[in-house]
Amino acid sequence: MITDAHPAPRDHDTGFFGDLPRTDYGVVVGNCQAESVRLVLDSDELPLVRVPPVYLLDAAATRRLHEVVAGAAALIAQPVKDDYHGLPLGTRQLAASLPPSGRAVTFPIVRFTGLHPFQAALHVPGVEETPPLVAYHDVRTLALAAGAPVRERLDPDGVRAEAAASLAELRRREETLDVAASDLFAEPRFDLVRTVNHPGNEVILALGDRILRALGRDGVARDPGRPLLNAVHAPREDWVIDAWGLDAHAVPDWTVDGRRVDPAEVRDAHLAWYLEHPQFVRGAVDRLRPTLERWRR
Repeated sequence: MITDAHPAPRDHDTGFFGDLPRTDYGVVVGNCQAESVRLVLDSDELPLVRVPPVYLLDAAATRRLHEVVAGAAALIAQPVKDDYHGLPLGTRQLAASLPPSGRAVTFPIVRFTGLHPFQAALHVPGVEETPPLVAYHDVRTLALAAGAPVRERLDPDGVRAEAAASLAELRRREETLDVAASDLFAEPRFDLVRTVNHPGNEVILALGDRILRALGRDGVARDPGRPLLNAVHAPREDWVIDAWGLDAHAVPDWTVDGRRVDPAEVRDAHLAWYLEHPQFVRGAVDRLRPTLERWRR
């Protein structure tokens, strides 16, 4: 579920909803992953209109989105529940605005924790702020803030159990979608993900190819020649590398906008933030109960 909350941008400030192409065009709707999918699929044969991620849309932008979809040949969408944020942004609601000749294809919100089993990306209702430095949560730090500390690392069986749980949830969500991604993680590698919810180019390109096939269109997704979703890289911990037998080097630091950030700095900043946001700690611990149980075993 897309749950990030941010203020909506003004169209003219961000380049969203530009002049519509005169030929057939498509629209890609979802979270930040959707923009990466748009980048690898945009072509002369199917130009794709740039729209904001759904968590940035206000009422005016939502009306504009429906107007754009009403003239589209294709709607390529991640699953969004009806009346998301009190607006008609649900995938089914948007698809209803397509013209009779339009095609809708759905693809998953990709999350995989098998390479970063200590990391969580989540939102707790009533807490709109995000923690400083990185907008991700380390379950070890969160458990410490909740007064129930867990281990510092998982054994190989624990890493695989976390990966299996992550893929089981992804497969469950894929059951009602047109395109799947879970099989792409059969052999985990760091090239596949930068954080738990930021897949690398390899995954985005594979999704793009599958979307084209689902639309019944020729061609392949095109690599933009630069890393996508590249602003934040989570640490690569040695015990995760050992669990998967990877030919990779441990990277203990976060990388944020090209700058190395010490995980101890993140930990201290997040502990202070949790102290100021006890409601978040309670809600997050409840949401992450199965994960925390695996960390306590």
